[in-house]
Amino acid sequence: MDKLKAMHTFVQIADQGSLTAAAQAMDSSLPAVVRTLAAFEAELGVRLFNRTTRRISLTDEGRRHLDSCRQLLSTLQEAEAALTADATEPAGHLTITAPVQFGQMHVAPAVTRFVQRYPQMRCSVLLYDRVVNLLEEGIDVGIRIGPLEDSSLVAQTIGSIRRVVVASPGYLRQVGAPQHPKDLLQANCVRRTGNNPSWGPFIDKGRPFNIAVSGNLDFNQIAPAVQACAAGIGFGMFLSYQVAPHLAKKQLQIVLEEFESPARPLSVVYPHARLLPTRTRVFIDWMREELKGFRS
Repeated sequence: MDKLKAMHTFVQIADQGSLTAAAQAMDSSLPAVVRTLAAFEAELGVRLFNRTTRRISLTDEGRRHLDSCRQLLSTLQEAEAALTADATEPAGHLTITAPVQFGQMHVAPAVTRFVQRYPQMRCSVLLYDRVVNLLEEGIDVGIRIGPLEDSSLVAQTIGSIRRVVVASPGYLRQVGAPQHPKDLLQANCVRRTGNNPSWGPFIDKGRPFNIAVSGNLDFNQIAPAVQACAAGIGFGMFLSYQVAPHLAKKQLQIVLEEFESPARPLSVVYPHARLLPTRTRVFIDWMREELKGFRS
């Protein structure tokens, strides 16, 4: 049997939600799709779908195998695209999403340079502090901070970002540098409105834990919270890029580094299992180079 064709059929059935819809998407007949799926299940020796007269759903084995098939097909398609892509410059429209502040500081300038280099491109940059569903919202490429949870996406890790506790040098001279996260219980802490009052996770002797901090000032946005910490109000916990300019000017200082949790991955993400247009591949390569080895 043609295993690549069978994998493609299997993924289409899972994506489309029915055998009939998969046949239509593949411009094939329903009997052909049914035969291919049956042969694939026989070859694997497992049932991939539970089928009734009304619905079809993945089995546990099917869910596990689906991710492997997506990755294999995506890798093959990308390799073929790299060989057959036009030598012409990329053109067309791309929609990109990123977190608000990171997008303002790093992504937007990189996209600006991209369209300057490729004037036939048009880019729309959407900055949100929420996890965006790329497929449902019609977005081509995302910049993500943190682990990828959506198995329908490909993630290329290009850097890492720490979560740090900071305070101004003046405030540290006043109250002293904390030696353990528990020392924050006695300090004034600048928090985000509506967020969980606990900070963390911190790591001590390999064990994670949180600290329920308190303070007399909170904000619903990051920028003024950072400014308040720089003004000497108290401690703050932020992603490292959010305070990088203040650290460079020595307006803030990182404390409790030995208790930090592992850095979060910074990734370029895009949908699985489809042939990427030249413009998308070129843009992904551009962002990988722009943010290559990003550490903050």
